Amino acid sequence: MRRSNLYRVKRPSSRDSKKYRSFIIVSRQILIESKFSTVICAPIYTSYDGLSTQVPVGIEEGLKHDSAIHCDELISMPKSMLTNFIGQLSAEKLKYLEHALKIALQIDGAY
Repeated sequence: MRRSNLYRVKRPSSRDSKKYRSFIIVSRQILIESKFSTVICAPIYTSYDGLSTQVPVGIEEGLKHDSAIHCDELISMPKSMLTNFIGQLSAEKLKYLEHALKIALQIDGAY
């Protein structure tokens, strides 16, 4: 399990209408490797609105179709739910993700 890995999760929430939802791990690696039971993830949706907090992803990352990581909807997810690995971001896409996270969290240097 690594930062920038994508996973397909079955019924991630009772509020989610989808049977499966894809997520990307955005937690720092030291937390992922710790005994802590959860990691921070961002959901991946098929909608892409061109927002600076969204990162386009698709077949290259293991998905079935073009989608987008939505950094404005971060969630804490149990590691035990992340069992269906589907792919990972390239180093270049990871830079886009980090920039989108800085904007979403209003961290200095994001603009």
